[in-house]
Amino acid sequence: MIATVLDSAADSVGAFIPRAAGALVLLVVGLIVVSLLRRALVKLLRAAGLDDAGERWGASDVLERFGLSRSLSAVLGGAVRVGLVLVVVFAALSLLGLQFLSASLNAAILYLPRVLLAFLLLLAGMVISELVRRQVDRLTTQMDVPGPLGALAQAIVLAVFVVTALAQVGVPTQILLVLVSVLLAAAAATLALAFGIGGREMAREVSARRYVEGAFAVGQEITVSEVRGRIAAIEATSTVLETGEGERVRVPNSQLIASVVRLH
Repeated sequence: MIATVLDSAADSVGAFIPRAAGALVLLVVGLIVVSLLRRALVKLLRAAGLDDAGERWGASDVLERFGLSRSLSAVLGGAVRVGLVLVVVFAALSLLGLQFLSASLNAAILYLPRVLLAFLLLLAGMVISELVRRQVDRLTTQMDVPGPLGALAQAIVLAVFVVTALAQVGVPTQILLVLVSVLLAAAAATLALAFGIGGREMAREVSARRYVEGAFAVGQEITVSEVRGRIAAIEATSTVLETGEGERVRVPNSQLIASVVRLH
């Protein structure tokens, strides 16, 4: 009986050793090939100007803020490498004769493109939301609108991309879609109200420009609010006066309409 058990064990070990050796060889060769593919992909993307485009778009700053490399090519190459490494590992394990690992390998290969697409969506969401935040912050600064509207716009744009990425990997997103829709409606109302209030003063100055151009002319010397100077330019929201001391003073257009102006 003992001899029979030993013979059976020897046969099992003898059959397992070739599979283990094959799995080890596949793992080593696969990792080397994956590393070479990653380097080739990064070089190709850099040669195509992806890193330069990332610097122009501000994507490199966004990646660095989230703790990633500033190189957009390196980030994409790293994502592809992770996916291929998983495929190689599952393939090596499947050589050991484990049937459930073979089924898992097939499922992983079919699922991998969706994961990579979800990653690309998240990456695009981070970049686009940052660009949107910068533009909204610039507009709110120009229009003197209070409140963190830039951060709100960034959160909404990023939430849309996150929901889309989750949908790609099969996560139920019905409730998230409802929440994002509510946030979008609330944000739209908030932005409309904020920009309406903030742009009211600017709109008044732009409207007053027509009356200023009809009542005054460039080169005319006037005194308004104890400021005397020659009109150098009539701009969209203000009139530029050049004083006798060589200074240039901006006077809101509405003030030239509502105040007493002395003509010289």
